[in-house]
Amino acid sequence: MPSEEQQARASETTPASEETDSSASRETTGPTRPDGTPLAPEEIQYLEQLKQTDREVRQHEMAYQTVGGPYTGGASYEYEVGPDGKRYAVAGEVPIDYGPVPGNPTATIEKMQAVIAAALAPAEPSSKDIQVAAQARQYLLEAKLEAAREQSEMNAARSAGEATTETEEATTVPDEQAA
Repeated sequence: MPSEEQQARASETTPASEETDSSASRETTGPTRPDGTPLAPEEIQYLEQLKQTDREVRQHEMAYQTVGGPYTGGASYEYEVGPDGKRYAVAGEVPIDYGPVPGNPTATIEKMQAVIAAALAPAEPSSKDIQVAAQARQYLLEAKLEAAREQSEMNAARSAGEATTETEEATTVPDEQAA
């Protein structure tokens, strides 16, 4: 246990500025306004709400970009300035290309599957997200019908080609027999 004399010497060697700095930092812990004054409790509560909204909005928009890949563009945000003077995202948007691929039903099918997944990727899809997914489903169904029709036409052409080849082989007399 240090003696009173040792304690007195220790306090003498501690600079006064350290004591002031530590007490000042204790007073100003927590969020402050841009001018450095502390926020009121209701402002702190509002700031926490803004921070939570910012996190949710950014996660929502990131979900589109992650799942939508090449069919999504960059996120744009609407901001609100908090009582601390910083900007917080309160709304956002990511463009999604959900148009069909002209003349290529297979590519349209693949694209629409990605678009549907992207539109419904956020934890809480908006009504706009649901509309985009519904339109993409419509394009997906149309593309599947087109792909099935094309496959059917190709199968019919193959069958007709095989029948023609068989008929030609049956009616063609080999040269050896013709002599």
